Amino acid sequence: MAELSSSGTAPLAPAPASLRLIWRRLRRNWLSAAALAVIVLMAFAATLAVWVAPYEPDATDADAALQAPVLHHLLGTDIYGRDLLSRIVYAGQVDLAVAFGATALALLIGCSIGVVAGLYRGVIDLVIMRCVDSVMAFPAFILAMAITAALGNSVGNVLIAIAITQIPNYLRLIRGEIFRIREMEYADAARVVGNPAWRIMFIHLLPNALPPIIVQATLAMGYALLTMASLSFIGLGIQPPQSEWGSMTAEGAQYIVTGEWWLFLFPGVAIVLMVLSFNLIGDSLRDFLDPRMRGVR
Repeated sequence: MAELSSSGTAPLAPAPASLRLIWRRLRRNWLSAAALAVIVLMAFAATLAVWVAPYEPDATDADAALQAPVLHHLLGTDIYGRDLLSRIVYAGQVDLAVAFGATALALLIGCSIGVVAGLYRGVIDLVIMRCVDSVMAFPAFILAMAITAALGNSVGNVLIAIAITQIPNYLRLIRGEIFRIREMEYADAARVVGNPAWRIMFIHLLPNALPPIIVQATLAMGYALLTMASLSFIGLGIQPPQSEWGSMTAEGAQYIVTGEWWLFLFPGVAIVLMVLSFNLIGDSLRDFLDPRMRGVR
């Protein structure tokens, strides 16, 4: 039994080794810590946009149209006098929702089918992989454009289009991991003792194949956000007046030659910061989850 301290309570247990390792990695890699802070800050601001944004995103003010950044409008205003900071904050709701939603949907579908293909092989695996090859025959962005043009440019349809382009990546990755680990001793032991196929699949194999999937999902969030902004920039994504970083950048690009630089700069910076942050976090997770890096201090 642990000895009581002078205050009558048991001393606190030391922090788990994994948490200490994460903290050491964050202290050493300040870029990853900054990237995580950017993602958390943007997610927090988008979630609480009603209280964070200084103005309504669609509130117009003709007297303040095309106003450069000033105290009352920190990032300036657009052609209709709408506050750019407020619109960027509200746009984060749409962009982050699509990035997380598309990644989660693709992850769920891709991993489920990939586990089946990796476990059963044979005709099932052959049919699944030929379907995957058919999808991957098209460039991902071109396929997303085609799906969005066919279904319509609502938030849900854009999310589905981006998810479809990502499913093959998870499917192929999880299939390869299952091929690798299904021949290991613990998998053979699980089969020998009579575990059903579903238990072997989801209890013994899938958890051990998750590290590369987690890294891929983190990187894919940046890709999903960039695809979302690109579709909106060319007019196939979210349409005005709804706030979205890609469409805001497209609107601001029309005023580059007239000197209203803030219209395209700040939405573009939001896209760059978020995509870069997701990539940095994914790179750090890859190092952290790689067994060869576990002993690095």
